[in-house]
Amino acid sequence: MLREQTWLVRIIWVLLLLLAAGALLSTRWSLAFVAFLTMALSMAPLWLARWAEVRVPPSFMAAIVLFIAGTLFLGEVFDFYTRFWWWDIAMHGGSAVGFGLIGFVLVFIMFQGDRFAAPPSAMAFFAFCFALAVGALWEIFEFAMDQSFGLNMQKSGLLDTMGDLIVDTLGALVGAASGFLYLKWQADRGPMGMIDEFVRRNPRLFQRFRK
Repeated sequence: MLREQTWLVRIIWVLLLLLAAGALLSTRWSLAFVAFLTMALSMAPLWLARWAEVRVPPSFMAAIVLFIAGTLFLGEVFDFYTRFWWWDIAMHGGSAVGFGLIGFVLVFIMFQGDRFAAPPSAMAFFAFCFALAVGALWEIFEFAMDQSFGLNMQKSGLLDTMGDLIVDTLGALVGAASGFLYLKWQADRGPMGMIDEFVRRNPRLFQRFRK
């Protein structure tokens, strides 16, 4: 699975490893911790996929790695959240779309497009709920990091949290709607194309589904 990752993903992993090593040598423990945490979280989907015997499309992995690196490393270490007012919106909106797609794929695997067991609208609804739940868990993670390691991931506190959840809601709607369009009208461009790529790479999980 490592071999089929995009060059961008590989470059990010190498840079994180070099930064972590440099931080350890210079006793910058917080930087080393964030670098190793970013790398571990960005590689976690590959480990989970291997355990579940699922082939994750490189486009999925690239999106996941970019989000985690952009949030934890660029956002916190290089203070992109303060430098660019739109960075937080982009990170949360993009991740919500991604988790909406992931949520749809998970529900899709269970029902394989069976319109009698779960119509496209029901699958989209559960995908939306999944993405929003992940967004809420991320806010809890930010709170825990701030309290445990003295970071400032929540920025302005309640206003930041509620703003993030609103953006998460909009992104989750886009991700869930993409899944709905994929099933309802066989759309396979943009976000729908990522779903189609996952289906094509894992035919054993969708044996009953026919477009």
